[in-house]
Amino acid sequence: MDPAQNPYQAPKSEVNDISHDEGEKLTLKQIWFSFEGRIPRKVFWLYGFLLLLPVYAVAGIAFAISPKLGIVVAVPIYILAIWVGFAMQIKRWHDRDKSGWWMLLSLVPLLNIWALVETGFLRGTEGGNRFGGDATGMY
Repeated sequence: MDPAQNPYQAPKSEVNDISHDEGEKLTLKQIWFSFEGRIPRKVFWLYGFLLLLPVYAVAGIAFAISPKLGIVVAVPIYILAIWVGFAMQIKRWHDRDKSGWWMLLSLVPLLNIWALVETGFLRGTEGGNRFGGDATGMY
């Protein structure tokens, strides 16, 4: 029987290759608050460490003025910093082509050193992976 006449033949369709060779540049809001996508090491260090320094300085100044004011200012800042840290670390694990759940290693003593090396110093997957395109050259 001719395949063109077979009524039980699987339907044919064109499957487009969805490759994520080139990533997209994320906004600051996406970098700090989203748990999706990838960020390169440069973004991890610049946006995670250097941009949060002024935020920590504000908390320090508030403590210098008054311990009560310091607590009122610092608690929301530290909650925000924890959220931002988790979001950025998850995106770094995505850049390494690993699940964001690997971020939980940073909560385990001694394993957190390995997690820092993995997310802070090792290059992510070259080209696209299952979490998006490589955005290393965009920043």
